[in-house]
Amino acid sequence: MKSFPYFLATAVLAFSAVAHADDWPSKPIKFIVPFPPGGPTDMIGRTAADILSKQLKATVVVENRPGANGVLGLDVLSKAPPDGYTVGITAITLATAPHLGLSKWDPFKDFTPISNMVATTPIFVANNAAPYNNLKELTAYAKANPNKVAYGTPGVATIPHLAAELFQSQIGAKFNHIPYKGAVQQITDLIGGQTQFDSQSSLVVALPFIKDKRIKPLAVMTETRSPALPDVPTAKESGYPEMVVVPWFGVGGPGGLPPEITKKMHEALVKGLAEKETQDKLIALGNVLLPSKSPQEFATYIRDEYNRWGKVIKDANIKIE
Repeated sequence: MKSFPYFLATAVLAFSAVAHADDWPSKPIKFIVPFPPGGPTDMIGRTAADILSKQLKATVVVENRPGANGVLGLDVLSKAPPDGYTVGITAITLATAPHLGLSKWDPFKDFTPISNMVATTPIFVANNAAPYNNLKELTAYAKANPNKVAYGTPGVATIPHLAAELFQSQIGAKFNHIPYKGAVQQITDLIGGQTQFDSQSSLVVALPFIKDKRIKPLAVMTETRSPALPDVPTAKESGYPEMVVVPWFGVGGPGGLPPEITKKMHEALVKGLAEKETQDKLIALGNVLLPSKSPQEFATYIRDEYNRWGKVIKDANIKIE
C-alpha cells in the first residue's frame, strides 16, 4: 500500500508531461545563440530559429549570449528550465570546453541534443611565396625545417588550432603557433608574410582572398570537396585520412527536455533543412548540411566528438592560460 502514492504521483507527472507536450508551444520560444550578432555563426542560429518558427507556427526570439567561444551562452542554456521554451545552438565547443576546464556544465547531463544542423568548411591556406602548394609539400618542408613554419589561428584551443595540432601529430613535425583574436587579422598577416600558412574554421573569410589570388589554398578538411572550391583537394584525398575536421553547429535544449518536445523540434528542423531555399542560404555561407536522423544519433555524435578532441587536447598538452 505504501507504493500506491508513489505510483499515483508518477502517473500524474507522466500525464502532465504528455498534456504539456500536446499544448506546446503555447508561448514564445527563446533561442540562445552563444556567439556575437552579425557573423556566420549568428546567421546559422537565426536560420535555425526561423525554421522552428515556421515549422512550429510559433514566435521564436533570438538572444545572443556571446563569450568564451560559446561557453557562456551554453552555460545559460544549461541552466534554463527544461520546458521547451528555451533552446539554442550547441556547437563543437560542447565537446572541447570540458577538456580545457572552461565549462561549469556537463556536456551529457546538462543538455538535451535535438539535431545537428551544419558544419563549416575548415581550410589550410598559405602565403603565395610559401615553398609548398599542398599538404604533402608542407609536410616535407616542415620536417626539413622544424618549428620554423609559423601559422595563424583565431586563438588557443579553437578548432583551427586543434586541427593544426591534429595535423602535426599525423606528420610528426612541429609548427610555430601564432594565436590571433580574429580571423581577418590572421589573413592580413598571412598576406604580409608574418605567417606562412593559416588554419581557418570556415572558408568564408579566406574565400575572397583565394579568388583574388592573394593567398593559396592547400586543402579543405571536409569529407568531400567544397562546391565553392571544387579544384581544391580534401586533406583526406591528399593522403591524410584522419584530417576530417567538422566544426559543427546543432540545436539542443537544457537537460531533461521532454522526449515528445525533443521529437517535435527534431522533426521541425529536419523538415526545414530539407527546403531548397534554406539549403542554398546555408551552403552560400560555406556550410555543409548535417541533419541528424534522430536526437539519439546526435547524442552519439557529440560523445564521439568529445572523445576525439579530448585525445587531441591531451596529447598536445593544450591549456588555456
